[in-house]
This record gives sequence, structure tokens and C-alpha cells, in this order.
Amino acid sequence: MDEQEHGPLAGFTVGVTAARRADELIALLRRRGAAVVHGPALRIVPLADDTELLAATKELIGHAPDVVVATTAIGFRGWVEAADGWGYGEELLAVLRDVELLARGPKVKGAVRAAGLTESWSPSSESMAEVLDRLLAEGVDGRRIALQLHGEPLPGFVEALTAGGAQVVGVPVYRWMPPEDVGPLDRLLDAVLGRALDAVTFTSAPAAASLFSRAEERGVRAELVAALRHDVLAVCVGPVTALPLQAEGIDTYQPERFRLGPLVQLLCKELPARSQVLPVAGHRVEVRGHAVLVDGVLRPVPPAGMALLGLLARRPGWVVSRADLLRALPGAGRDEHAVETAMARLRAALGTPKLIQTVVKRGYRLALDPSADEKYDE
Repeated sequence: MDEQEHGPLAGFTVGVTAARRADELIALLRRRGAAVVHGPALRIVPLADDTELLAATKELIGHAPDVVVATTAIGFRGWVEAADGWGYGEELLAVLRDVELLARGPKVKGAVRAAGLTESWSPSSESMAEVLDRLLAEGVDGRRIALQLHGEPLPGFVEALTAGGAQVVGVPVYRWMPPEDVGPLDRLLDAVLGRALDAVTFTSAPAAASLFSRAEERGVRAELVAALRHDVLAVCVGPVTALPLQAEGIDTYQPERFRLGPLVQLLCKELPARSQVLPVAGHRVEVRGHAVLVDGVLRPVPPAGMALLGLLARRPGWVVSRADLLRALPGAGRDEHAVETAMARLRAALGTPKLIQTVVKRGYRLALDPSADEKYDE
């Protein structure tokens, strides 16, 4: 079996914090072989129930802006649909027809045109920074600018417009709230703390902030930060999403294009690159999160076995005592017989028992190929 058959993320477990478009992201990850733990860090208030959006819509109908900035396709469509449900759809569209309508990217342009409108301009970069540059170059003093908010902070955007003399009206098409059921989020948090995840993905800054908030409530914020700094890869869809993590001193990884597909492609590159590859007893052994590739064949391994193999792989070719291996076993107690039982299951899972040698009265070692001794010499 080669990588094309089992997928580049086979043997890895990835956490997903997203609420919106979570199914799409999870499908992309599983299609590439990953196991997924989904713990939505947020829920989105339904637009039709959102009194803040209704108030902003009425205000703009009553006092039309000079400019409207549409930032997301789903948000713009949802706004128009919600207004229609409230009986203000035609009035809102009439206002939008007469203003300078800026669309952040091609998907937003599609939503604008589907509503029977035409955008005045759209940046080629899909960047809000380019939108801001255009507005400031035009001059914003005395202008009234409606900004469709999309659930993530826009650092400096509103401040720069306000400093230039504009009046900015926020249109909160998404409003994030903590999840009603925190059970899945707690399970994801526990998986991060237990290093059961190889990576965790973030598609919005509020989701990252919500995960830290939940960790704070449970008294494990410092432990969460430590896990994300040292052991669990934090992957963000873009630089704005990464801000809450970077504020905690956590290194983040982001794709060049801020989309779910490139995010998954980044994981397909980074996680296999971090796995440990060893020449053992004439075989190529690649140790992943919850599985091992032996000569390219995927071998799922139980958690106890992965704990033992991880310790052996950290000192390849060296003997590791039963006492040290016992300490690595989760909940094993003091009976060294548990090591023998877990080791037997590990060997069976690997399908090649000779990968791990028993050293009588001393412990166990990976049977590292002699030609590799110098490489791992301490």
C-alpha cells in the first residue's frame, strides 16, 4: 500500500474547531486519511433572529451610506435573505443599488450579482488591506461607510477609516456565541492536552479565542498554551485567525491562499514532514500520530502501543528499561507485566515482530540497522 492508497494524512489525528463549513473541512481531511476530532468552539446566531442585524439594516435604509463593503459571500447572501424575511428586502436592495459597493473577492462578487446588483470594484488580491488602501486614496472624510462584519476582527481597518474622518456603520451578519453544548469542545480540548491530536485547525479568530476562554474556565489555559507551543501543530486559515494564538506565543502555520483546500494541503505537507523515519531490521518505519507505516503499509497501533513505540523511537537502537516503558503507559500502575502485554500487542499491530528486540533482564530496543548506528550515535 502506498501513499496514494492510504492518503498523506493517514495515521494523523486533526482537531477541527470550526462551526461554519465544518463538514466541508472534515470531509477534506478524511478524504486524505486523517482521523478527525470535531469540537465546535462557537455557534452562529441565526440571522433571522439577530436583533443587532435588524437594527443595522433599518438604520441603513433610513439613512443610506455612501459606501458598502461586502466581505463574505455567505454573509452578504444571508443579510439580503434576512432582510427579505423581515419585509425589508426590496428597500435594502434599493439602497445598495445607489451606493458604491465594494466586494472583497470573486465569491462576494457572485453573491452581489445573484442579488441583482453590480459591484463598483473588487480587489484582485481579495485583501481587506487593498480595500482600505482604495478607500483612503479616494478620501473618506465625511463619508458614511457600511462594513459587513464577518465574525473576525479587522485590526486597524475601522480605526483607519475613522481617523480619516469617516463614519463607519458595522453590519454584524455573523454573531458568534459560545456553543450551547460544550461537550464536544471539551473533548477536543482534552485531546489537545493529552497530545492525542497532531494538529488543530482554526478558521476564525473568535474560535481560537473561544478555545482559550473554555480552557480558562476549566483552569487549564497554561497547559493548553504549552501543548500548542510544543507538541500540537496550530494551523490557521489566515493571519487574522492566527492573532489570538500568536498573542500567546504560539507559532502558527498558514497557507498562502486563505482557503480550506490550501489549509488541508499545508497539513498534508507539514505533518508527514514531522514524522520520524527509521531504518529498523531491514524495514523503513515511519512513526505517525496513531499509526505506523512499515515499508509504506499503514499499521494502526493502539494508544498503549504508540506510547511504547514513541519512547523507543526517541532513543533508537538503545535499550529502554521496563520501568521507563511502564511510566510511559497510560494508567498502567506498577505491574511491569502490563509492559509485556502492551508490547505483544504492539508487535502484532506492526506485523513484523523483529522490529522490536527483547534484551533479557534489561528491556526492549528498536532493532536499528547497523548502517544507521553512526547517525543515531550519542
